[in-house]
Amino acid sequence: MTETLTDANANPVGRPLRRKEDARLLHGQTNWTDNIQLPGTLHMAILRSPMAHARITNLDVTPALKRPHVVAAFTAKDLGDLNGSVPCVWPVTDDIQMPGFPALAVDKVRHVGDCVAVVLATDKYAAADALDAIEVDYEPLPAVIDMEAAIKQGSTAVHDAADGSHGTNVCYEFPLKPQGDGAFDAAVKAAGDDVVVVKRRFINQRVIAGYMEPRAVVASPMGMSNEMTIWSATQIPHVLRVLLALVTGLPENSLRVIAPDVGGGFGGKLQLYREEILAVQIARHLGRPVKWTETRSEDMVASHHGRDQIQDIEIASTKDGQIIGLKVDLIANMGAYLQIITPGIPLLGMFMYPAIYKMPAYEFNCVGVFTNTTPTDAIRGAGRPEATYAIERIMDELAAELDMDPMQLREKNWITHEEFPYTTVAGLTYDTGNYEAATAKAMDLFGYDALRAEQEQRRASGDPVQLGIGISTFTEMCGLAPSRTLGALKYVAGGWEHCTIRALPTGKIELITGTSPHGQGHETAWSQIAASILGVPVDDIEVVHSDTGRAPYGMDTYGSRSLAVGGQAIKKAAERLVEKAKVIAAHQLECSVDDLEFIQGAFRVKGDPAKSQPLAAVAFEAFTAHNLPDGVEPTLQAEATVDPDDFSYPHGTHLCAIEVDTETGKSKIRSYVAVDDVGIQVNPLIVEGQVHGGLACGIGQALYEGVEYDSDGNLLTASFADYLIPSAADLPSFTTDRTVTPSSTNPLGTKGVGEAGAIASPPAIINAIVDALRPMGVTDVKMPATPENVWRAIQAGQGGAQ
Repeated sequence: MTETLTDANANPVGRPLRRKEDARLLHGQTNWTDNIQLPGTLHMAILRSPMAHARITNLDVTPALKRPHVVAAFTAKDLGDLNGSVPCVWPVTDDIQMPGFPALAVDKVRHVGDCVAVVLATDKYAAADALDAIEVDYEPLPAVIDMEAAIKQGSTAVHDAADGSHGTNVCYEFPLKPQGDGAFDAAVKAAGDDVVVVKRRFINQRVIAGYMEPRAVVASPMGMSNEMTIWSATQIPHVLRVLLALVTGLPENSLRVIAPDVGGGFGGKLQLYREEILAVQIARHLGRPVKWTETRSEDMVASHHGRDQIQDIEIASTKDGQIIGLKVDLIANMGAYLQIITPGIPLLGMFMYPAIYKMPAYEFNCVGVFTNTTPTDAIRGAGRPEATYAIERIMDELAAELDMDPMQLREKNWITHEEFPYTTVAGLTYDTGNYEAATAKAMDLFGYDALRAEQEQRRASGDPVQLGIGISTFTEMCGLAPSRTLGALKYVAGGWEHCTIRALPTGKIELITGTSPHGQGHETAWSQIAASILGVPVDDIEVVHSDTGRAPYGMDTYGSRSLAVGGQAIKKAAERLVEKAKVIAAHQLECSVDDLEFIQGAFRVKGDPAKSQPLAAVAFEAFTAHNLPDGVEPTLQAEATVDPDDFSYPHGTHLCAIEVDTETGKSKIRSYVAVDDVGIQVNPLIVEGQVHGGLACGIGQALYEGVEYDSDGNLLTASFADYLIPSAADLPSFTTDRTVTPSSTNPLGTKGVGEAGAIASPPAIINAIVDALRPMGVTDVKMPATPENVWRAIQAGQGGAQ
């Protein structure tokens, strides 16, 4: 259901208004980075390594310079000091190994797709064709692809040590033992004979972001000055500006970064990429605009991947199902290099493995590993889907060991709504939640008992198509704040957000935000928040974003932070604007500020409603400045920078019924119910869309998607012909609903929603498939649960060949 807000007096917050930005998008009035055409533009093409690990023994770009329309070509040696290096801003431990990540490879290539040389031409096809003329020879080196093999003594080192000696592939080791070393074993020992311990290994496979719009960048120097404008298909224009200044040495105030329309990100555009550094540096060197748009084939090998963890999980409970401890040992693949927050991604999940459950002991350890593969970094959920997958899968395995209904086990151990705020065994304090309410609603919509009865009937009859029921009761942390917490975790940036609101003399409102949307609907939702405070129509508010020239302050969009953090800044700025306007209105109406009330966009004198002044009139008076109170400056605007007190913690219950053909391994989702609690909903229609999108992402990982390499480091899933992303035709109709438990960590009461579906759905689906096949001896199915992988799990469960 959608609404068009026709009642000017109605509060727009909480209404499913159609998105303001959609008409422009649907009518083709978009401005993608690749659409930008500047006079004198040079198109950049990049020669990429076909080998996962090799020494460059010969490299000559001279023949490429003889090709038609080619203007320049460069190697790392040619660029010299202009060959910048991608920085990592999250050195998670003091002794972390942080090797250089040059824009162009200097002596060795370390993954298929590593950048070797660049060609600049007046035509993009001429630039691409000229790559074939470059003369390059490689001396192949052994490639290390498997994480466990990489950390064995004597394994091929992806990077040499700083002194040139044989390096280590261990990037870092990070332990978290809030109850002390050995707490898990101590808890098991203390339970004596009344203990059940279940240990499993789960593989959270490597995935790609899979956005529709490929990455692109245009860098344009401005005349003879050092000023430069960069258009980039990025999620982080403000962060990108800072990083480019640090890498290139150009003054930050001379760089303007614009993220025009961006066709999806999903974490894959939360990055400073090599191509952006090259475009800026070469444009600076040649004094001409430089443009680069990646091909899909480039994207598969050069844009960062995500997930890729080996998870050894051990859980212990009493024989009646009371959890007494959890132990997590991770090996996390960094890939060949560290991108900006690569090391921290697995650690974003370390606080979430205990999830919604109470337990006295928890131990976590993560080893980050270099391999000759594409670097990893944030993909939708970033560490939290991996944590949720592990805990929700091990809960089902524990339930099976105890011969207990998996939902009963969860109910026995979860935090009840009366216990909030609750400090978990991992040290986080969850502010609010009601897992009982979300689960009860989901169970009712799902028809849990009837499906269990049908499952028993199918098992008894020996039906070759078995029915499985999967559960995922999850929570996540959103917002990535406050800044001092991020600092304590050695994260270089902060978690604040900024907003400026201007009441223009024409009666319109300009809202300048530091968030940077790429499909989330910020222009609509931000207008709804401001309109609810300012009492103006939603359509009278223009949201300015994603341009450091017009919106100079911000920390951008990722980690479900935009509403939880940016929404607070909007609220505070709007309230400050009303307070300033109130002083001017009181002067105009010749009354005390205390005698005024602000109702439906107008200041009114209490007890004398005939005496009033609308906000638009106050804005005009502030513009003319003919009759302002002493000490009040002209123009009507206010700004706010907010650093939240804590994360927000959305949660939900997802239930999945899957039919599995035991003869072919084919799985079909029969029913999927998702009940999420995301706090106060600014726009339920946008929330619904975010849930649906997240579910598509999570179902993709569970059933279809997975990056595969051969033993030499060649990418086997190098196109969408091999890397399968589900279409609408592959997805079921979802049944979705919400419960509302307002967050107490922010005045709007909101929580994040953009990653919820991607976090909750993989374990719900795999739990359902395993549940269907458990009588056949199956205790795990490798993701993605393709028919082949399911069939192999069945054969292994029955003692046959895999």
